[in-house]
Amino acid sequence: MATHNHPRHDLDDLLTNPIRLSVVAGLVGVEQAEFALVRDAVEITDAALSKQVAILEQAGYLSVHKGRVGRRPRTWLELTDAGREAYATHLRALRAIAGDP
Repeated sequence: MATHNHPRHDLDDLLTNPIRLSVVAGLVGVEQAEFALVRDAVEITDAALSKQVAILEQAGYLSVHKGRVGRRPRTWLELTDAGREAYATHLRALRAIAGDP
């Protein structure tokens, strides 16, 4: 029976997508971020970000909060504890694969 010691087994399938990884990485250092700020930071369209946010939200990695600033609707994205842990585990696996301490 094969053992699963290689760090690739700790990679998170959701975070192997570069857009989702970029979104999660961008949210790690903040409490929450406005949708447009994340969109611009990751350099994608509203539609592309919406699709990836829906996937991350369904997985429990993000929470989405809607509200208003004045009369304008706004959407804020927040990384959940599960999302933070998934990112940390994924990053540790990448570092182990790359041979970084």
